[in-house]
Amino acid sequence: MQEYGQMIGSEQLQNAALLWQEHRDAEFPASLRGVEVEDIDMVLLDADTAGCASTWINNGGTLDPQHRRILRTCVEDLERVTPQISDPSGHPYYQRLHQLALLISGALEAE
Repeated sequence: MQEYGQMIGSEQLQNAALLWQEHRDAEFPASLRGVEVEDIDMVLLDADTAGCASTWINNGGTLDPQHRRILRTCVEDLERVTPQISDPSGHPYYQRLHQLALLISGALEAE
């Protein structure tokens, strides 16, 4: 992990790595499988955001233009759907995912 700290802020990296590990350890909320909120597929939103997070961490804090576009869309979608999730396991799951996406997005904007 130290090599990443040289490329991006170590605090941002630590926070992102912690959130990413928490996300990976969490079970996807069963009540949200096959569910769309405002025409957004919740499984796909999770997968797209997770893919961007994994790529960003594995690439030492960088994303190619395509992943940046995907991440921007994920942030917008998460902002729309997260407040509407009432499921007791789903809401914190997507809050954490949104926080991770915002952290990465903010780090990219600060470049």
